[in-house]
Amino acid sequence: MVDLLSRAATLARWSNLLLLLLYPLSWTAPLLKAGLLPLFGMSEISVLSGLASLWQSDRFLALVVALFALVAPMAKTAGLALVSFGLAPRRWLPALIALGRLAMADVFLVALYVTLAKGLGVGRVDTAWGLYLFTGCILASLLFGTVEKTLTQNR
Repeated sequence: MVDLLSRAATLARWSNLLLLLLYPLSWTAPLLKAGLLPLFGMSEISVLSGLASLWQSDRFLALVVALFALVAPMAKTAGLALVSFGLAPRRWLPALIALGRLAMADVFLVALYVTLAKGLGVGRVDTAWGLYLFTGCILASLLFGTVEKTLTQNR
């Protein structure tokens, strides 16, 4: 059983580092495809293009979304890597887990946008592969934080 926990911990540590590469990819990947009418084609919207557009209209909201979508996930991932490799104190874990929950808020905002747009019936909005990648990264990060917390409690 101890060997299994050790292997799980090692896998979680290295997989967490992979998120440092996957997050930036997910920010440029299309989250949504939106169009006013089906005849005019669909525009792809990524986290970064959405932030750029939002920056033009509401800079405060753009900063809040950037905090949730960019800063929180990367800070959590980097902090968790430092803790899991013994380079930072374990007392950081509760704050890092909270950062991961903040990042999940951005996924809910996108889901709310899709639901509202489809409910209004104006135009067309389809989810794209980037939404699944971004959501998967966030969920994996939450899982890695839980694994690290569990291992800390069992030591």
